[in-house]
Amino acid sequence: MNELTTTIPGPSLAEFEQAREVVGRVARRTPMESSRFLGDRLGVPVYLKCENLQRTGSYKLRGAYHRISALTQAERERGVVAASAGNHAQGVAFAARELGIRATIFMPVGVALPKLDATRHYGADVVLRGDSVGETLEAAAAYAAETGAVLIPPFDHPDVIAGQGTLGLEILEQAPDATTIVVPVGGGGLAAGIASAVKQQAARDGRTIRVIGVQAENAAPYVASLAAGSPQQVPVVPTIADGIAVYRPGELNFEIIREAVDEIVTVSEDDIARALLVLLERAKLVVEPAGAVSVAAIMTGAVHSDGPVVALLSGGNIDPLLMQRVIAHGLSASDRYLSLRVGLPDRPGQLARVAELLAEANANVIEVLHTRHGSGLQISEVELKLSVETRGPVHREVVVETLRRAGYDPKVDVD
Repeated sequence: MNELTTTIPGPSLAEFEQAREVVGRVARRTPMESSRFLGDRLGVPVYLKCENLQRTGSYKLRGAYHRISALTQAERERGVVAASAGNHAQGVAFAARELGIRATIFMPVGVALPKLDATRHYGADVVLRGDSVGETLEAAAAYAAETGAVLIPPFDHPDVIAGQGTLGLEILEQAPDATTIVVPVGGGGLAAGIASAVKQQAARDGRTIRVIGVQAENAAPYVASLAAGSPQQVPVVPTIADGIAVYRPGELNFEIIREAVDEIVTVSEDDIARALLVLLERAKLVVEPAGAVSVAAIMTGAVHSDGPVVALLSGGNIDPLLMQRVIAHGLSASDRYLSLRVGLPDRPGQLARVAELLAEANANVIEVLHTRHGSGLQISEVELKLSVETRGPVHREVVVETLRRAGYDPKVDVD
């Protein structure tokens, strides 16, 4: 056996293969789709591993089912408990239902309604506790200590890592020519499992494969931790990629990622919004922000490869209200949505004139507010606040310049 297979901590390749037999009882073999749009950008074939189409809407089912399947009969009788704001909750609830085990899930008070309803639908008892996932986890741990229920961690456990790593084996089967795999990273269970499994299998087959992890800029503990050489806690700024927003790596996850992941890159909120929009428009796929960071990394140029690339779409559980906001943000970040203010003389016909000019510039008005109460307005002035659809940065400039040539002074609002 190649030396690499013995130097990566955590599950062995045989354990990943055994986990795949277990996980295969419930997990779907999700599609692998090619993306010409991303391939043209990167210059090599790009494939999308659509784990957003997995049962429960994310890869989390794999690790949860594998961990719960390993419980003894005595442990099963005590039930399981977990803390999560979404995907892990649904994975544990579904896995417990399939195995006939009682599940209690602690979720933050402000959890999105679709995730709450889905977790309850899978048969779990849901307890709303705390304003953050940290507070919710403390409540779940206290419940486990009080009742004897087995706490199912979201990422830092060998059984969970082995379950998530089954996805890596599946990727290599569906894209055997892949040379790079791009994976979202939160606590690290997914990246650790995939990286360890594919690196060990590649070594056995006498080849190499790169694994690139992607974190949101606002929640990137692995960047600081790898630089320091040990898990570090970092402040987490709110991010739309809430599924990977953790403040500290898992202990075992960190050790595996340090050995098996080749690079960790970060993407901004605008990058993530643009990626989600591209997936909707080009691939016709609904993906949650955390699941789209792999595509965001490709689009920003953070990923380089001389061979085929697989971008993992890790989940598709997105609140429709959040989706609405993210799409609007993505349109703005892609220069396809323009918000501007135009001062006008307070006399008849001015609103019609501006509308006529926008029509000449082929700009579609989405929303308009006509007000006399803007700050700095004179008694004889009004202000138009306009939201306009545009076709990109060049068209935005055309719209603004059309108004300027007509004698107006449009002010563009920046998000």
